[in-house]
Amino acid sequence: MYYLCPLCHQPLTLIDHSWRCAQQHQFDRAKEGYVNLLPVQHKRSKEPGDSAEMMQARRQFLDAGYYQPLQQHVAAQFAQQLPAAASVLDIGCGEGYYTAAVADRLGEQARVCGLDVAKVAIRAAAKRYRHIDFCVASSHRLPFADASLDGVLRIYAPCKAEELARVVRSGGCLLTVTPGPRHLLQFKGLIYSQVKLHDAQPEELPGFTLAAEQQLAYPLTLSGADAVTLLQMTPFAWRAGPEVWQQLRDSAQFASEADFIVRLWRRE
Repeated sequence: MYYLCPLCHQPLTLIDHSWRCAQQHQFDRAKEGYVNLLPVQHKRSKEPGDSAEMMQARRQFLDAGYYQPLQQHVAAQFAQQLPAAASVLDIGCGEGYYTAAVADRLGEQARVCGLDVAKVAIRAAAKRYRHIDFCVASSHRLPFADASLDGVLRIYAPCKAEELARVVRSGGCLLTVTPGPRHLLQFKGLIYSQVKLHDAQPEELPGFTLAAEQQLAYPLTLSGADAVTLLQMTPFAWRAGPEVWQQLRDSAQFASEADFIVRLWRRE
């Protein structure tokens, strides 16, 4: 697994502290160790992705261990499915919570890379997890060669199906995580007059065959502060009125549910 130049799609080579291609396009390696492979012409905004505040909120919540069952589950799945020297990409890795668990479970022979469009998240990830490769890049233009990856992890992150099929080698695996029907149902109850369950139907992924599907569901007992932090991490935050935020802040405890669907796909 190596990076491709996002401008000419030629292989990049690390020379001193810069990644360079045969066309002499150059991408400097940051002091934290990551590389920014998101050219300005590929950006949809000045600073795409999560803000620093959103990243800090997510890190605080994840470090509290509420999603540790999911973290350990996806890491165990990759350990069961992939060879020791596997090449793995975590798409939309954020600050690297799941990426690091996968790397630790696979061991030193594996090469694990985290990718996110948010530079602030990648900077934090690279600073914390020095043994993992991180890059700022678009999930719709993956900077990796055809059939160069043994496995891809995609937790909620958007990505074009054809890009996934392009980079995963034959027989490789894709692990996706989507919300289960009752995921954070109690938060939705605070915001919407009519609460609908999440759609649990699998997506269409041409080039892949669904090999296994598991539901991971368990209760969440949150402090008021952690409930506020979790709400900040979700799309529900845009719909929540001031009274919802205040209700959560004033709560000694808030009971909710974590409900995930983990699907294992095989590259045909």
